[in-house]
Amino acid sequence: MSELWRRNGVDIAELVRSGEVSAREVAQDSLDRLEDVNPKINAVVQRMSESALAAADAIDKRVAAGEDAGPLAGVPVTVKVNVDQEQYATTNGLKLQSDLIARTDNPVVANLRKAGAVIVGRTNTPAFSLRWFTRNSLHGSTFNPHNKALTPGGSSGGAASATAAGIGAIGHGTDIAGSVRYPAYACGLHGLRPSLGRVPAVNLSSPDRHIGGQIMAVSGPLARTMADVKLGYEAMAGADHRDPWWAPVPLQLPAQAKRVALCLEPSGMTVDGAVQSALKDAANRLQLAGWQVDEVEMPDMRELTQMQLVLWLAEFRRGAAAAVEAEGDPDSLFVYEQLQRHCPTPDLNRVMDCLQRRVTLGREWNIFFEKYPVILCPISGEPPFPNNLDVESPEAFDRVAEAQIPQIGPPFLGLPGLCVTTGISDQDVPIGVQLIAARFREDTLLAAGADIEAAGPQLPAIDPK
Repeated sequence: MSELWRRNGVDIAELVRSGEVSAREVAQDSLDRLEDVNPKINAVVQRMSESALAAADAIDKRVAAGEDAGPLAGVPVTVKVNVDQEQYATTNGLKLQSDLIARTDNPVVANLRKAGAVIVGRTNTPAFSLRWFTRNSLHGSTFNPHNKALTPGGSSGGAASATAAGIGAIGHGTDIAGSVRYPAYACGLHGLRPSLGRVPAVNLSSPDRHIGGQIMAVSGPLARTMADVKLGYEAMAGADHRDPWWAPVPLQLPAQAKRVALCLEPSGMTVDGAVQSALKDAANRLQLAGWQVDEVEMPDMRELTQMQLVLWLAEFRRGAAAAVEAEGDPDSLFVYEQLQRHCPTPDLNRVMDCLQRRVTLGREWNIFFEKYPVILCPISGEPPFPNNLDVESPEAFDRVAEAQIPQIGPPFLGLPGLCVTTGISDQDVPIGVQLIAARFREDTLLAAGADIEAAGPQLPAIDPK
């Protein structure tokens, strides 16, 4: 069977489990696709040919023996270079960490392997995973396969670019301020940022994170179909008690009312007409699928965003500020300078007040979700940006940061968010929307996302342009 790289993960797993194709055939086809297109996009920075084929052979042996090969049986996936994978460097886009070899798998990697996934490569991220663009001094620039002039997103830009171009059916990403959702948006994919506590993750190659990273950073999947997002998410969410934040909450909870709050311009943002059109289109699709959609104002995101920056930068200043200077990556130096301008160094009282305020704001959002289980809002106030716009000037950085408020705020409360791509323009510019729900209600997000997807165009793997 030729061009298996075009197939989605759900189909591949069924084909492998039935014996219609072998996992080795799938893996080799994915590696061939990587060889063909990756030089054009530089999405995968560590190819894993030998280990991928060995993992595929192990899957085939299980199938031949009549054993359960797992929900991701033979599905080719990629893993981001900022998580531990045994025998590989957890570079996080840094020359400083080019020799930081992991001795054990991060739980999210271990869960993908347990589910039968075949890891074909490790994907690029900006230095320190710090931007909504993907370039660093160690691995170079990653490009958007739809349109090289556009950002592939960040920080999971390599994951998004690879998945859009058919290098793997599912990409692993991480998200503390949009790093799954924005690359999915920029590269014309769907992407899920799970709730805090859903997907276990820890890098034992490094010290544990401070409170900001602990309560805001998560791992999640990017894919070309909503079914694959669900498949990847459920595999990643397997129990692993090495992460004390992981919670044994069922993946499927009691059904919620099909009510959606449509927010075209949250918190007084200026939102581009193309983004508003995508939101109205998604709202119409949901209404046709039986959802009640009301245009209302959602809780404020600006305060969430400021609080998020307080915790994130408090951690960054404590653990990485010196490394930014030592690494000397021009992009990181500039972005860190701009972030400090937006969020001056807090004292202990400011951090304590921030954590106290988190409870109050969480209560307000929970009350809102009681009436509207799903919020439909922008991912960004603008279509995908020109590549590397953020480092052109302080004014350009501020433009980018203002547009990204809907990505930055919700992680402060540990909320899940879903990017749903709604279309690709004639100029090869993807566009999409964001869905947000209460903690642990990924099931409701995925249901709404599937209804939006069903009434829209398919998102096939593309040849880089």
